[in-house]
Amino acid sequence: MESFVIAHWYLFLALVVVVAALIAQPLLNAASGLTAISPNEAVQILNHQAGIIIDVREPTEFKSGHIARAINIPLSQVDTRSPELKKYRDRPVILCCVSGARSARAASILRRQGFTNPRNLAGGLNAWRSQNLPLES
Repeated sequence: MESFVIAHWYLFLALVVVVAALIAQPLLNAASGLTAISPNEAVQILNHQAGIIIDVREPTEFKSGHIARAINIPLSQVDTRSPELKKYRDRPVILCCVSGARSARAASILRRQGFTNPRNLAGGLNAWRSQNLPLES
């Protein structure tokens, strides 16, 4: 085993990086007080708790397919366009992107701006698609 690690140190290093990345995101979410939700939980919130969904992908990505009734505000504009969302400040706000990384950053921005219930769609639209949930274009 030791000789394998030494001979293929780059593979071992890649494994360590991947494991660290998988562990880091949930830990960062927990430390920042963010809630990550599954696609099924998102559907329940959208249907039963008057939640809204904000897609933080770029407009070209959004046009290729998005969750019904999603509002497109690219991550780079979340901070400056948050006043548009003021009326949703106390409602569940679900943020999504492709994988959940950009939307986690957007959820942190909204939390800092006083939004009481920002939530990150865990796994993003990749997870949404894997559950065979609909997208519209």
